Amino acid sequence: MVHYVHGKKENVTLKFKMTGKKIENEKLDMNGLVKEPKSRFIKVRCSKCKNEQIVFGKSSTKVHCLVCGKSLSAPTGGKTKLKARVLEVLE
Repeated sequence: MVHYVHGKKENVTLKFKMTGKKIENEKLDMNGLVKEPKSRFIKVRCSKCKNEQIVFGKSSTKVHCLVCGKSLSAPTGGKTKLKARVLEVLE
């Protein structure tokens, strides 16, 4: 298969794996497998009111608690600096 990106021609192949009755589709490009994104959603608990909330791990704005208004995270230009307790990292 031929794929055009910004006017350049790239070869993209699709690789199929048979695992039991399930067929998995892996997209290959010039450098190998396409990588998973590194950004995640994080479930945090507010230290003031114990409210649980989900925030984005690379948010570009401040995130405040929806109940009491306390700041839960602050942007750093990359990953978010969390000011609350992390309960779970969601996939």
